[in-house]
Amino acid sequence: MNEIKLYRKRFIPNETIFLKDDIILHRDEDVIITKWFVFRPKEDFDHGISCYYIKQGFKVSKFLNEKNELVYYYCDIIDTEYKKEQNSYIFSDLLADVIIYENGFVKVVDLAELADCLESGIISEKIVKDALRRLDSLLQIIYTNGFTKLSRLLEIEE
Repeated sequence: MNEIKLYRKRFIPNETIFLKDDIILHRDEDVIITKWFVFRPKEDFDHGISCYYIKQGFKVSKFLNEKNELVYYYCDIIDTEYKKEQNSYIFSDLLADVIIYENGFVKVVDLAELADCLESGIISEKIVKDALRRLDSLLQIIYTNGFTKLSRLLEIEE
């Protein structure tokens, strides 16, 4: 079978990017764990590890600085499409995100972008409903002290 290909699809800007440099550390029917470096240099972080929770509809990433220290966890609400004939996954970013800082502070971001995309017709009402349900599910996990279990898979390399 040919090598697995991963793609990130975004609505703003409208683009699909081949994640050619991501290294797949683990894959099963429930999760894919990758190691990556940023496309464009950032001041605070330059690499990380991500776990795509395929069935749950979110990705949890551990953003690390050049000293390999945690900057924060970043959680994307996603939709996953698997194309068997190409052995590829397309992860669509559904805009709503959650940032979890090392001190435990939780910040939900980009909900206005979600509303703007719906209003302008870029995304459908169904996508917004799916995104909000997945966001709620993730927040319930976080608020009931379940995030440690999710983030544990990001320790695969350490």
